Amino acid sequence: MSKIDANLLNELRIQHTERDVGGGRPRWPWLALGAAVVVALLGAGGWWLWNSRPVAVQTAAATAPGGAAGPAGAVLQATGYVTPRRRATVSTQITGTLTQVLIEEGDHVEKGQVLARLEDSALRAGLGAARANLASARAQVVTAQAQLAQAQADARRQDELVASGMVTKQAAEQARTAVATGAAQLDGRRREADAANAALTQAQVNFDYTVVRAPFTGVVTEKAAQVGEIVSPLSAGGGFTRTGVGTIVDMDSLEIEVDVSEAYIGQVQAAMPAEAVLDAYPDWKIPAHVIAIVPAADRGKGTVKVRVALEQKDARLVPDIGVRVSFLAKKADAASAPAPAVRGALVPAQALAQRDGHAVVFVVVDGKARLHAVTPATPDIGAMKLIPAGVAAGDRVVLSPPATLEDGASVKAEDATH
Repeated sequence: MSKIDANLLNELRIQHTERDVGGGRPRWPWLALGAAVVVALLGAGGWWLWNSRPVAVQTAAATAPGGAAGPAGAVLQATGYVTPRRRATVSTQITGTLTQVLIEEGDHVEKGQVLARLEDSALRAGLGAARANLASARAQVVTAQAQLAQAQADARRQDELVASGMVTKQAAEQARTAVATGAAQLDGRRREADAANAALTQAQVNFDYTVVRAPFTGVVTEKAAQVGEIVSPLSAGGGFTRTGVGTIVDMDSLEIEVDVSEAYIGQVQAAMPAEAVLDAYPDWKIPAHVIAIVPAADRGKGTVKVRVALEQKDARLVPDIGVRVSFLAKKADAASAPAPAVRGALVPAQALAQRDGHAVVFVVVDGKARLHAVTPATPDIGAMKLIPAGVAAGDRVVLSPPATLEDGASVKAEDATH
C-alpha cells in the first residue's frame, strides 16, 4: 500500500474523541422531547387565540322603571319623527312667469287664499274675446227668434187666405217652409251660443290658473320661487324652471312615525296608549296612542313602521322634529297620585339566562361579558323583567346569550333596539 493511500484511510477513520462527544449518550430523545414541547405550545396558543375571539352578540339598554329612561308601565321605547299627513308643494296648472309671490316661510294661510299670480295678459285677452263671441252668438239667437216669429205670423195669414180662396195652397206651403227654416236657424244659433259659452268657460278656467291658491289651511314651510321666475307643473327647461311655488303643511294633521324592531313589533297593538317626548323639549310628556301598524317591513333595517297619534298639540310641534315614544301597558291617569319609585332596572326577557340553576344576566363592560346573578321581581312589566339589583339603568345587556358564553368572554356587541 502506498503512502498516499494510508493517509486517505487515516482521514476517513472516526477518531475516538469524536465518538465520545456528549458523554457517549444518543441525541434523539432530547430532540423528540423538544418537538413535543413545541407542538404543545403551538396547540395551546391556537386554543387561546380561538377562544379569545370576540363573540358577536346583540344587546339592549336596561331602562329605569319610570324616570328619565321612560314612564312607569312602558313596555317598549322607539324613536322617530313628527310627520304631517297633509303636506303639499303648491304649483301652477300652466306654465307662466310669476308676477306676484304673496307668501313667506312661517305664514299661516287659509284654504283658497291667493299665494301667487302669473303673467296673464294673453289669457286675459283670450277671455275677453270669448266673452265677445258669446255675446255675438246670443244676439244671433235673438235675431233668429224674431225671424221665426215673423215666419210663423206669415204662415197663419196664408192659411186664412187659403181658407177664403184668395191665395193658392202653394203660397201657404211656402209660408210653412219659411217657418221650418226659421226654426232650424234658431236651433243652430242656440247651439253656436252654447259653444261660445263653453269656450268662455274654458277661457275663464285657463285665466283662473294664473292665480295660485292654498289647497287647505296650514302653514308655509318653504318658499320655492320668486317674482320673475318661470313656474311649470312639469319639469321643463332644466334648472331655469321651477316646479313649485311653496310648501304648505296642515299642522292639525301632525302625527308620529317610529320604526320598531321586528323582534319587538309583537308588543305593539292598535289603539295602545303611549307617551311621546320631543328631543327638543324633554320635560313635555305628550299623551298619545297607536293609530296603526303599517303592514310592511323594511328589509334593510329589519323594522316595521308604526303610526302614533298625538293627543296634545301646540306651536312646539313642527314637522320632522325628533321624538321618543314609550308604548304603555296602561294609559297614564294624570289625576291619580304618582306611583312610588321602583328600584332596579328593566331588561328584556331575552336577556335572562340560566347558569347552574340560577338566573343570570350578562352585562357588556369594556368589550367583556360580565355575569351577574339576579333575582327577577314579579309581576313582569309587559315583556320586560324588573331586576331589583345587579343591573343598573343604562347597562348594555346581552340578548339571548349563547350557552357557551362565559363570564369575562370578549364580545362584539350590536345594538338590537331601534
